[in-house]
Amino acid sequence: MCARFCFLLYLISLCACRSESGDGQPLNHLANERSPYLLQHAGNPVDWYPWGNEALDKAVSDDKLLVVSIGYAACHWCHVMEEESFQDTTVARVMNDHYVSIKVDREERPDIDDVYMTACQLSSQGGCGWPLNVIALPDGKPIWAGTYFPRDQWLKVLDHFTQLKQSDPDQLATYARELTGELTRISAFDPAPPTDEDLSTDLLDSLTVKLTGQIDPRWGGLRGAPKFPMPIVHEYLLTQFYHSQDSTVLEAVTSTLDAMAAGGIYDQLAGGFSRYATDAEWRVPHFEKMLYDNAQLLSLYAHAYQLTGRPRYAEVVRETAEFLNTSLSDPTGGFYSSLNADTDGEEGKTYVWTRRQIDSVLQDANVAEAFSRHYSVTEAGNWEGTNILYARGGGDAGAVSLREAKQQLLRARNARTQPDVDDKILTAWNALAISGLCAAYAALEEPAYRDRALRTAVFLTETALQDVNRLYRNYKDGRSGINGFLDDYALLAAAFIDLYQVTFDERWLERATGLVDYADAHFFDPERGFYRYTSSLDAALVSDNIPIYDRVIPAGNSVMARVLFQLGTITGNIAMAERGGRMLRGVLPDLSERGLEGFANWGRLYHDLTYPTLEVAIVGERATAIREGIARRYLPHVLFLGGETEGSLSLLKDKHVPGDTYVYVCLNRLCLRPVQSVGAALSLIEEY
Repeated sequence: MCARFCFLLYLISLCACRSESGDGQPLNHLANERSPYLLQHAGNPVDWYPWGNEALDKAVSDDKLLVVSIGYAACHWCHVMEEESFQDTTVARVMNDHYVSIKVDREERPDIDDVYMTACQLSSQGGCGWPLNVIALPDGKPIWAGTYFPRDQWLKVLDHFTQLKQSDPDQLATYARELTGELTRISAFDPAPPTDEDLSTDLLDSLTVKLTGQIDPRWGGLRGAPKFPMPIVHEYLLTQFYHSQDSTVLEAVTSTLDAMAAGGIYDQLAGGFSRYATDAEWRVPHFEKMLYDNAQLLSLYAHAYQLTGRPRYAEVVRETAEFLNTSLSDPTGGFYSSLNADTDGEEGKTYVWTRRQIDSVLQDANVAEAFSRHYSVTEAGNWEGTNILYARGGGDAGAVSLREAKQQLLRARNARTQPDVDDKILTAWNALAISGLCAAYAALEEPAYRDRALRTAVFLTETALQDVNRLYRNYKDGRSGINGFLDDYALLAAAFIDLYQVTFDERWLERATGLVDYADAHFFDPERGFYRYTSSLDAALVSDNIPIYDRVIPAGNSVMARVLFQLGTITGNIAMAERGGRMLRGVLPDLSERGLEGFANWGRLYHDLTYPTLEVAIVGERATAIREGIARRYLPHVLFLGGETEGSLSLLKDKHVPGDTYVYVCLNRLCLRPVQSVGAALSLIEEY
């Protein structure tokens, strides 16, 4: 098939100078959308449609090819292509005359994005990203897909397929048929046959050696550039270290976390992480800030602090939580999706400094010199004539003068024009934020983090959670409108389990169970024993999708498998817990062959099933205080349950003693003798 597409590779390699954008036009069919990304294109002269029957039916009736253009609001190159091409009247005329053009927000419709991104990787042999631009048949079957193009080269792409449709439409149909066939083949996950063979930690040990060998020994993270934070990979490594006590494994984590926290990828003034670094040393960020990154990194740094006690990790947790509350928080309780990479059309403009600007704000020459030395600021600049702040210089970042200097500079920076906020609220990403805040609360014992997690959870139950446990994916301007996908159900169920463990409020377990029940009814494929990404209530796309690969956000199936194991263990539903184990066995050949980089969350479930997973039940008036004392430690193999009374969980039955609080450390529902102190409980836990 690649040979059939080789003529298209030439198009991808083309490059041309940028041109001026066209004048604004009346609003197109995106005018009534709520996605900030779609609304950014509502005034384009291109007659954009949102994804839906109206556009697809029009393409069929008018016998036109589709242009499906996919991006997101914080995407720098999406904005560049809009200005160069989609605001240009010549480009618009070609697209309007010969195509039906559809704009997709990949964050609202990750199902569409996944299909066409896979098509891009197949048809262009790599080089794919956003904006993602697809040429497709009227029924949505992709012919070809590529990414950013300057204006003149985009016109060449359009003209090529326009002429091909006129001269050889059968050839286009052949391309689409073969590409769709490859999509179907790749998406048709075939799990391993059931087996009762015991799981062995030997597999994880060998795969861990391979994974740590991929970590940059100096700067951490996976070797090479650009560098993306991969929180789930390092969560796996933390758990592996806990069980193995292999210092090499811990070093792979701490080298990464130390370098990221010191680098330009971390906002040294306001906290929070950018999407990725363009270099191997975490110095130069791509300046967009995403909720899903920061929520997961909040969890990771909290867990690393529990394990190591390093003050810098606690500081990053506090600053990142403050960033979420300051910059991404909606007054109604949810969290927004992202901050744009650009300000006034210039990437990173809000965040960078000249040495003269720093001197002007700080005024005290000694303080300015110490700050500039610590944060690598030079007269010439360390990035395109300006300075990104990263802590590679001398001086003590904890010194009072530097802390005060950071506050002064942040106040000055806040007076600048700020990047736009993508203020849609996504269920799955907010679920990650709930889990991150629960982890921060456990590590630092700050009730405000637990309370903020509860507030977000209540918001989601009021806006996203519908009758019979159906979820919406998005919320904006008082309305929701897109059916949830598998990761919405799986991540929110996981967040509710986390909430139960820091509140002992059984309503969160009931809600998690309801989400699993709905997913079982509308997403589960009983023949394969896994979940589809899209609900049975939604229209099918051109290929099926059973997600198993853990990417920046872990796969919906790996999350749901852990949910089944944890929820079944806590509630005493052994069949549910065992189903999570069967899902792990179904991916073992892929895990063994491909390694942990794409299966790190499955690796965590492997830990759950091969090392003892303890149920720690705490019952009595002091249940909260004792739980906080135990949970301050990093205990990845412990599930907490309890409360001031016995509640309804079977493991808690007959464990309440009026006037006293007891801790029961249990394995497979068999409990050791009860104890009454944090220290005694930790001693029992350490016996395992």
